[in-house]
Amino acid sequence: MPLLVNGARVDLARPTGDMIRAHPQLEEKAKLLRSQPTQIVEPKGLLYVQQREFAVTTPKDGSVSILGSDDATTCHIVVLRHTGSGATCLTHCDGSDTEAEVSLIMSSVKSFSSPTGCGRLEVHLVGGFNDDRQLSQKLTNQLLRAFDLQPEEVHLVTFCVTELNDREEQDIHFPIIYGIAVNVKTAEIFPATFPEKGPDESLRSAHVLTGAPLTNIYDAKTEQLRIGPYFWGPFPHVDFWLEQDDAQILQNLSTSPLAEPPHFVSHIRSTLRFLKEHPFPSRSLFPDRKPRIYKKNEEGLWEQVCSEKI
Repeated sequence: MPLLVNGARVDLARPTGDMIRAHPQLEEKAKLLRSQPTQIVEPKGLLYVQQREFAVTTPKDGSVSILGSDDATTCHIVVLRHTGSGATCLTHCDGSDTEAEVSLIMSSVKSFSSPTGCGRLEVHLVGGFNDDRQLSQKLTNQLLRAFDLQPEEVHLVTFCVTELNDREEQDIHFPIIYGIAVNVKTAEIFPATFPEKGPDESLRSAHVLTGAPLTNIYDAKTEQLRIGPYFWGPFPHVDFWLEQDDAQILQNLSTSPLAEPPHFVSHIRSTLRFLKEHPFPSRSLFPDRKPRIYKKNEEGLWEQVCSEKI
């Protein structure tokens, strides 16, 4: 079934600029989202989603009320929601395997939604900018096509990507919104930043840097965050990269060196140090081949659960 805007099929044979002109409400909604102040989301009740991760839950979840992700430059953050069940998925896509990723998040939301129930699937796309290599535009097009290929109707509600998320400063382009959150109880979506990106931030980042596929990190039925087990071999040239100055890391390990947030290099360095420290996670991190499991405690913060209790 097609990708729809206000009940009309999106014509993907034409440039996205034509689509925006044909559906001015998309531009209005993007303008409204861009005008909102960025909210700082504290860890209580939050499930933070890193690049190439996704999480899905429903309004009935007693542990998680906010899904969020940030640090997206050329990446796009996708929210897919079923209006009947309220099942909501958030993912952070980088273009690695977009068609398979969209199928995965579609299945995850549908698993919480009755096929005979009322409601519809709505998608919200945020991220990217007018980058020199046009990686953002490529990812925007991939996502639109992937949703258009789904067997169910999908309604495009928010489209704040690439040219609609771009600002220019001294001839350099930047994204306006780097991160968003969705309140799974109210369906509100807003620009956001997150002081805490854990648990296991370095482990999860290492998983991405070693070429991981899109990974589901949350079991909404048990309300457990499940990390791993992840396996990789020694990271190529890790010592070489750790010896490089900030400019070299930025230039070589970013898709958009001029637009990265200030903490990008320190984040990459800490991930590389983690990979050096754990060249064989099967031995040092996951010797029992079981995931690291977390549940929210009474304060609404993640707390590791011993595997014996599972």
